[in-house]
Amino acid sequence: MIRKYVVPGRVELAGKHVDYGGGRSLTCAVRFAMRAAAKPIDARVLRVRQRGSPDVVSVPLSPDAAPSRIRWSTYVAAVARRVARDFGEAVQRGVEVRLTSGIPPASGLSSSTALTMALLRSVVDATGVADDPRFIEYAGTPLSFAEYAAAVETGSAHGPFLADGGVGVRGGAQDHVAIACAREGMVGRFSYIPAREEGWAPWPADRVLAIAVSAVRATKTGNARHAYNRASDAVRWLVGAWNAATARSDPTLAAALASSADAHDRLGRIAAGAEGAPVPAAYLARRLAQFREECYLIVPGIEGALRAGDLACVGTLVDRSQALAEHALENQVPETIHLARSARELGADAASAFGAGFGGAVWAMVQCGDAGDFLARWHESYAAAFPARAARSRFMQTTPGAAMHEAPG
Repeated sequence: MIRKYVVPGRVELAGKHVDYGGGRSLTCAVRFAMRAAAKPIDARVLRVRQRGSPDVVSVPLSPDAAPSRIRWSTYVAAVARRVARDFGEAVQRGVEVRLTSGIPPASGLSSSTALTMALLRSVVDATGVADDPRFIEYAGTPLSFAEYAAAVETGSAHGPFLADGGVGVRGGAQDHVAIACAREGMVGRFSYIPAREEGWAPWPADRVLAIAVSAVRATKTGNARHAYNRASDAVRWLVGAWNAATARSDPTLAAALASSADAHDRLGRIAAGAEGAPVPAAYLARRLAQFREECYLIVPGIEGALRAGDLACVGTLVDRSQALAEHALENQVPETIHLARSARELGADAASAFGAGFGGAVWAMVQCGDAGDFLARWHESYAAAFPARAARSRFMQTTPGAAMHEAPG
């Protein structure tokens, strides 16, 4: 029996690089999606084909599964290895998966997370793992499945399941939660570690999400891994130094900040010392300030402004989030900076880069009736500034869409 799945990409509206610190963000799914058709096979392997590619990735469903030389086989091997290790004898058979993706790769729309989740869903349903009591307990709801998928991708522990190498990226569960838990026409506020649904705000009915894909690849593996991990390493070092200085065992930066009225000041002093830190003290201080402002001011502020229909306030707060990405996270490139600024100059209500950073895409809130003209002018502005990039860029529009789901037939 062939089962079919639709796994959308996502846009992070605010809350940059905060999920692995226990922070909160605003996200929505988009209407660009990866589609998977999965059928059980007798051999205990995960075999994957992607439309448009001659490559076939086939790895054993084994705790020793390893990637091939094909770049995206890293994700296939991570899923096969982790499921086989965590659920052992519950893996009764293998699965062949055929993928078709409408998500531009390395664009910041979470194509890699969509791949992980499409493969994981295919494996657990086809092999019998979905009926295992431990899977039902620790990954049986959309929210817990998202957290387990994040653990598979990042290599982190989840419930009774121990950590492993994942794909080598030290991120969090934001993208997975957005994809698994989205609501049509809505923006969701979630906090993390553990993942919690905190609230929803309607996307304005007369606005679209205009998206510019910069053509600077926002990959999280290979040469970009160190730059991506710098932001997460800073947060993890702060938590470790905090616990060492206070004899506490706070699991996240958010928990540390919530532990006392003066926690922020004390963390600031730890950052200023930065003894043994993997990044300079000045970066640690900016990172701490960015985390706090995103989680406690910007994200709830935008949610409230969306509820109130105050798009001017939305724009101001999103501008601040973008500024923090540029000057605190330091994860923006000239192309994404230009796209965010030019979108505002062209009349967008709000605009910001999103995703891992170091490339990727920018979103803008635009009136429905003006979307076509806006996208054309946005592209023209980008082509004038970055002609080489513009030739491979993409300018699209969408609205908040539904969560991942099984398709009929």
